Amino acid sequence: MPWSWRFEKADGRPVDAGLPRETFTTQADAETWLGESWRELAEGGVDQVTLLEDDVEVYEMSLHPR
Repeated sequence: MPWSWRFEKADGRPVDAGLPRETFTTQADAETWLGESWRELAEGGVDQVTLLEDDVEVYEMSLHPR
């Protein structure tokens, strides 16, 4: 089952604007990629991300410090 990230504004609207789209074979690979890429995503206007396994939402996470 593929894993992927959905990029969103703080209100849940999707953000696409030329940001990298990746799919991963494991949750760990997806999380590692996010750990390496979150700054670039935040600079591209992403406020939060949602991890998806196929089309099922696993969890949501902010890219901003709380």
